[in-house]
Amino acid sequence: MRLARISAAAVLGLITMMASAETAQEASIRKLVEARLGGDAKVDAVAKTPYAGLFEVRIGSDILYTDAKADYLFVGRVIDAKTHEDYTKARVDDLTRVKFSDLPLESAVKTVKGNGKRVIAVFEDPNCGYCKRFRHTLQEVDNITVYTFMYNILAEDSAVKSKNVWCSADRAKAWDDWMLNGKAPAAAPAGCSADPNAKIRALGEKLKVTGTPTIIFTDGSRIPGAVDAKTLEGKLASLK
Repeated sequence: MRLARISAAAVLGLITMMASAETAQEASIRKLVEARLGGDAKVDAVAKTPYAGLFEVRIGSDILYTDAKADYLFVGRVIDAKTHEDYTKARVDDLTRVKFSDLPLESAVKTVKGNGKRVIAVFEDPNCGYCKRFRHTLQEVDNITVYTFMYNILAEDSAVKSKNVWCSADRAKAWDDWMLNGKAPAAAPAGCSADPNAKIRALGEKLKVTGTPTIIFTDGSRIPGAVDAKTLEGKLASLK
């Protein structure tokens, strides 16, 4: 089969299947790469790819490539020159896929617009400018339910602001008041100590959420950054 006719999904399936049982050559490459990276480098898996004789080297959700002797490391994306399919992106998307039903939605701020049939989860920091931009974008989108996980990674007072929102009588309004209008929530009453800050911080780290906003969709895929309304609508429309 010519490479141009191999879809990203097919390539992904081949790599996943091959990675399930590491060969002696792949094990050897893994040890060589770890030695050449030095320090505490830990390669999670090595798998031969269907293109250009390269081997995929996976470190967490990061993908590198190497040759059969591990003499060279290639950092970047493998893109089919004829179909423009991005095989690396497809692979990373698969590695970072989230089981949406496992998300602790009870620990998120819930906002419903219109019929709320379309659902997303978003990791946001109250001090994140791009998150505020995305909240303005959401004003243009109807018939959506948004679960906001307050992910405090940018400033020391992020957790304080998130706790104040969580302890508000109307969390969704308090969050929008702050993110859209700069109106700070009232200080949390002394008796409010059940905010999920630590739980969400641990969740984000487990899911390798490295920046805010990060949008997670019901199919488990994610988009980092403040996408515009057209991009968001397009993604939502593509979901079953």
